[in-house]
Amino acid sequence: MATSSSPAARAHAVAQHYCLGMSTSNEALAPGEAREIGPSLLDQLRADPTPPPAALLTESYEFRGDEDIPYAVYTSQEYAQAEYDLMWPTVWQWACHVDHIPEPGDYYVYDVGPHSALIVRGDDGVIRSYYNACMHRGTQLKPAGSCGFSQTLRCPFHGWNWALDGTIVEIPARWDFPHVSDDSHQLPQMSCDTWQGFVFVNFEPDAPPLGDFLGVMVDHWADWDLEKRYIETHVRKRLPCNWKAAAEAFLEAYHVRETHSTGKLGDEVTASYDVFGDNVSRFVHTTALNSPLLNPPRTEDQLLNRMASRRGTDSVELPEGARARDVYARMIQETMTETYGHDYSHLSESMTLDSIEYFLFPNAFFFPGLQLPMVYRFRPDPDSIDHSYFDLLMMRPRPAAGPTPPPAEVIELDVGDSYSIAEGLGGLGRVYDQDTANMAAQTRGFRSSRKRGQTLANYQEVRARHLQERVRDYVGSYPTDPSFTRGPQTT
Repeated sequence: MATSSSPAARAHAVAQHYCLGMSTSNEALAPGEAREIGPSLLDQLRADPTPPPAALLTESYEFRGDEDIPYAVYTSQEYAQAEYDLMWPTVWQWACHVDHIPEPGDYYVYDVGPHSALIVRGDDGVIRSYYNACMHRGTQLKPAGSCGFSQTLRCPFHGWNWALDGTIVEIPARWDFPHVSDDSHQLPQMSCDTWQGFVFVNFEPDAPPLGDFLGVMVDHWADWDLEKRYIETHVRKRLPCNWKAAAEAFLEAYHVRETHSTGKLGDEVTASYDVFGDNVSRFVHTTALNSPLLNPPRTEDQLLNRMASRRGTDSVELPEGARARDVYARMIQETMTETYGHDYSHLSESMTLDSIEYFLFPNAFFFPGLQLPMVYRFRPDPDSIDHSYFDLLMMRPRPAAGPTPPPAEVIELDVGDSYSIAEGLGGLGRVYDQDTANMAAQTRGFRSSRKRGQTLANYQEVRARHLQERVRDYVGSYPTDPSFTRGPQTT
């Protein structure tokens, strides 16, 4: 039995306070102010014995409206074309990892719709990104989606050739091109930069700095050492939905009770939702804690063994007065120390266990946690507005001793393939199958629904609204608006 001074007792007292003292009525609250009964995520994090990073205690929510968003943002070909023309070429997006191009001559091709970037590490060690097209007659210098090694950048059509720094090396029959100079036909560069080990490109040659685009990510992630991780597993799956619908499925934890659990009251998770500036949003949801709606709540022993069973671990005995969350965090830390050779005992329970997800507009997700160290990317399928591609990376700590393994080969999955094919995902494969199981039905519903738009929650789905608003900022008003015009909107 927990004593009055134990972590379990303190957490129980917080829950009791909120459950007894907070009404479920929202009548007196302004839009966006309502929250689920029970302790907030910040209350739960502050009850942990190890203080979480200050960034996780920073809140940034404001009500963004409650109007329906038309399904045409997913189904309109004109809107999709406006995204290709006006958004994708003008935003920063991660293209590859520095480990994909470790040596001079290594290259990587990043494609999004009709746009293609050829990323090269030069002889001087500098990473540059070129438009993947020959300056002669436009042939792509390297195949779409390819990577490899090349001493020069040679066109496969007529043999025009460039050095890795973009300068012309050879033009066959140059006597017939008196109108071509070394300067006029040097390979043009697009904007390129790195952050935390990831290579970002912007197809605009003079784009604003990446650091400005990243906003709070720069400070929040300063001590989280993403650059000290490597790609242990890389899965790319074709999904049966528009890229925005695919991304939105991962922007909220509101679906957890129905999609991942029993669908019954009490299987919710406590979560917080924040939007930081133009390009960043975040959710955090806790692990190994009770939902305040579960009556009666699970005991600490039940919580611990529920978590342990998900990892295939036998029954675990809980020390007297201890919380399941704290014990389980130590179990994860010890396992990771044994596997990768680093000491993780200093990490907070939240950084060890919780789902901490930062979204960087337009299509990237970064998780800093020890147990959940994922990176996501969503891209449109250029051949179908109703399909998209989902890159899922597991970023594990670089070994304390010995060389870092090279980035994992991409495991390509089609719509009907299970994520469990990828052994590196472990039990998460089943979870991702659940996450994406509803996408085809949602895509069909976009067209069959008499109601022509989606209704979003004010708080729990604010990040989905933020994504839609930011796309609209680049391409124009929503496509059901009779005044729909392409181009950035000013107020």
